[in-house]
Amino acid sequence: QVQLVESGGGLVQPGGSLRLSCAASGMIVSFNVMGWYRQAPGKQRELVATISPRGSPTYGDSVKGRFTISRDNAKKSVYLQMNTLKPEDTAVYYCNTGGEGGHWGQGTQVTVSS
Repeated sequence: QVQLVESGGGLVQPGGSLRLSCAASGMIVSFNVMGWYRQAPGKQRELVATISPRGSPTYGDSVKGRFTISRDNAKKSVYLQMNTLKPEDTAVYYCNTGGEGGHWGQGTQVTVSS
């Protein structure tokens, strides 16, 4: 049974940084594309970033140059370093594998506000 558990969310001021972590179990992380999505109140869920088994990242346009996705296959974990945070980054962030029809974590709230 695949389980994804996110952590690291919280309240941060605009311009600040946060690092999200996703711990996976029940799967071989190194064989799978891993991703982060987010959903803000009243908005559709959107792709934030993905990382391939070989470590190649892709990013949504709104986070390019500010966010960095990484993975540690030995620790079965995926990370999202978020810098220069903006109020519009406020959302619940979800860890994912397998795309829209795949497996999801429970989400972690990120709030960017002064």
